[in-house]
Amino acid sequence: MFKKLVYLRERGISLRHLNIAMFAIAIIISAILFYEMHETSTIYKRTHKVTQTQIVLEESAEDVRVASDYLTEQMRRFVITGDREYLDNYFTEAFVTKRREKALGTMEKHQENRDAINNIRNATEGSNELMDTEYYAARLIVEAYGYDVTEYPEEIQNVTITEGDLKLSTDEMKAYAIQLLFNDAYSKKKDQIMSNMDSCIDELKNELKEEQNVASEQMSHQVFVEHTLTVVLIAIMLGIVIMTSRLIIAPIINAIFLIRDERDIPIEGAYEVRFLAKTYNLMFNNHQQSREKLTYEATHDKLTGLYNRRGYDFLIKNVDMETSTLIIIDLDNFKNVNDTYGHDIGDKVLAKAADIIFNSFRNADYVCRIGGDEFAVIMVHSDYELTELIRKKYEIMNEKMKDDEDGLPPLSFSAGVAFGEVGRDINTVFKGADEALYRAKEGGRGNICFHDM
Repeated sequence: MFKKLVYLRERGISLRHLNIAMFAIAIIISAILFYEMHETSTIYKRTHKVTQTQIVLEESAEDVRVASDYLTEQMRRFVITGDREYLDNYFTEAFVTKRREKALGTMEKHQENRDAINNIRNATEGSNELMDTEYYAARLIVEAYGYDVTEYPEEIQNVTITEGDLKLSTDEMKAYAIQLLFNDAYSKKKDQIMSNMDSCIDELKNELKEEQNVASEQMSHQVFVEHTLTVVLIAIMLGIVIMTSRLIIAPIINAIFLIRDERDIPIEGAYEVRFLAKTYNLMFNNHQQSREKLTYEATHDKLTGLYNRRGYDFLIKNVDMETSTLIIIDLDNFKNVNDTYGHDIGDKVLAKAADIIFNSFRNADYVCRIGGDEFAVIMVHSDYELTELIRKKYEIMNEKMKDDEDGLPPLSFSAGVAFGEVGRDINTVFKGADEALYRAKEGGRGNICFHDM
């Protein structure tokens, strides 16, 4: 052995033999790397499949929420306005579109999360139970307006009005029908439905999070193994042929210019470079997502989660205000809360007010905090016909804001409303809402006023 070492020292190591040895090692390492890539691909496909399934389930759960809110909204509009179109919309959703039933059917195809399915089923059953109350309210409106009941769906025809309710006057019937759809019992049932929906979505999110955590750990291990093998393989390939400069150096130089231009790196060159390119592109895309998150934070209020002033300015420039309604809401005597209880309590009051306002409007509407204690709501696709509905929403909001069971000081809202119309620009709409708010405050606060009404 000693003589061989002396011989190698004197003669030197044969590059031919060394290259053969390095090439053999490279083949082995390449085989292992290919296997690890296959494993990574398998983990990714499994994670992708789970994620896609969870997304479908969450979308189905959200469909039940949206459909339930839509049914309630259409029936409330019908009992307030008596317009047959809203009732037609209601029955089209309930018996033709059937988003709730379709969503439940989609979820029942996936039996993995029984708790989530039970919650969505309970929400659907609760929504169906509310329909009896809605049918009764609709029948009262049909009687109150003197409509021919035979022209309405069988569900309305089959409703039997109690003798006591038949004795009510026309105005009393209308008021009672509205009260049925806005009272505490109805609201509690709706809240229970929403609670079941939230529980369902939480179950789905928790399951997805667990799957992602497992996949993340597995992926981290795979990335570590692949990185290690890549470093070894690059070292061997650099010792085998000079041509690696063409396969590695040139693509890297090209990548530098692309990185400076903030562009994706093309997947070309040696495997190692391709791997690095994929890694960079993934990191680059994550960076882009981080930018989008920063954009979100720039347009949303940190305390309440609502759109901030910048978000509001963007919305009014891009929302069709000619078919929308602007509501400016002010929290009365809020300064006294800060002065008396301190800013911590003041922040909690603002958060409570924001939550009440946000939950009082549709998902399609935009709720903003445009000042310290001033809020704005952009109700899309709305007009003067919703005056009474807005007034009713406002009254419920005020009742909740005055409720001090949560230990916070009771306050009230003042609100000004202006409706958009063809030819009316946003400045005119805002000025109208602002003037209406001023009149509401002049009237003693805790009031709502409508511009031009």
